[in-house]
Amino acid sequence: MSKPILAIVGRPNVGKSTLFNALAGEKISIVKDYPGVTRDRIYADITWLNHSFSLIDTGGIEMDSKDKMLIHMREQANIAIDTADLILFLVDVRQGLLDADYKVADMLRKSGKPVILVVNKVDDFQKYMPDVYEFYNLGMGEPYPVSASSRRGIGDMLDAVVSNLDVSNFQEEEEECPKVAIVGKPNAGKSSLINKLLGEERVIVSDIAGTTRDAIDTKLLYQDTEYIFIDTAGLRRKSKVKEDIERYSIIRTVAAIERSDVVILMIDATEGVTEQDAKIAGIAHDRGRGLIIAVNKWDAVEKDNSTVKEFTKRIRDILSFVPYAEIIFISALTGQRTKKIFDLLEIVIQNHSLRIQTGVLNEILMEAVAMQQPPSDKGKRLKLFYMTQVSTRPPTFVLFVNKKELMHFSYQRYIENRIRDTFGFAGTPIRILIRERKEKE
Repeated sequence: MSKPILAIVGRPNVGKSTLFNALAGEKISIVKDYPGVTRDRIYADITWLNHSFSLIDTGGIEMDSKDKMLIHMREQANIAIDTADLILFLVDVRQGLLDADYKVADMLRKSGKPVILVVNKVDDFQKYMPDVYEFYNLGMGEPYPVSASSRRGIGDMLDAVVSNLDVSNFQEEEEECPKVAIVGKPNAGKSSLINKLLGEERVIVSDIAGTTRDAIDTKLLYQDTEYIFIDTAGLRRKSKVKEDIERYSIIRTVAAIERSDVVILMIDATEGVTEQDAKIAGIAHDRGRGLIIAVNKWDAVEKDNSTVKEFTKRIRDILSFVPYAEIIFISALTGQRTKKIFDLLEIVIQNHSLRIQTGVLNEILMEAVAMQQPPSDKGKRLKLFYMTQVSTRPPTFVLFVNKKELMHFSYQRYIENRIRDTFGFAGTPIRILIRERKEKE
């Protein structure tokens, strides 16, 4: 399921992050999801009236500033605008209509994207509505008054979002052709890999025009199987300040991962696993995508008999939250082991769509319970009634228990491991949803 992408854009201090957190339902501008991984979250999934969206937060736009950081924030906003299907243009009713708002409006008009004009900090609708009307002068259509801090007016704003997007374009696609996103830090070798895969096989079926997400989709036929490769090489910006741009490149990475079935995360062997790699792996995990870690530039690494083992251990230690990920050591430059990526893709795609019969699944569950008793608390023991698979891509299971609060994380991980021991599920995350059920039901 492809979700429409919404970007919140505006000049500094109009309340973009406050609106972002209000829509996301929690403060997630900085969140620590996994041990040792700090992730600056500038994206979130939101739902309104059964419609799901991916939301992107951006830094404030100052069109004329020469300050390096503000220039980078402007670049970030440009990336978000390129990536988004709809823009939430945020202004501040208390500061009023400023020249900077006109400049942002001009930039958004040139993008050709649908724009919803949102007037923030309208804490008292009766008091501020005359000031809201002033923003009609921007020529961006009807202004929607909201108070991001108290969450007033957000429903009307989201209704406008739904009415301005053809959400039918983002429903489940009929095409069975698996989509593979090649992602990673700048200079990790993404373009080199896709060029090698395309150039060696010489079986390009067609080039698909890149969507608004600034990526080129290429359809490739390999041994009677068609793949669509989503190349995010456009992540790299013309800037010498890598650290900020790497953070901003997450925006396009989210868009590419959102559209994919399997993610190939390119890691530069000469640099090792970085925090940026961990962030990208975390996004793929959050989205439930199959994951292959391709360690590139392996030809440039001095090796002995234990090099592969040691490098693999470092990856597993740092990316411990994706223990299922397949790892391959390649050289996109020389073509070393690049063809083996197709073998891994076939395995991961099959596992991503694997469905287990309920009877077989519950045999495994009962064996697991017999081998290790469920936890108890204050004399009350967790009871596991049965488990069933409800969906694929990723494989998702519902486990019915007597008390949800008795299901400790470690025991849930134990159940997941028993399922993996039996069925593999290499390269794909699996989801286990816990539901309560009374014993008499």
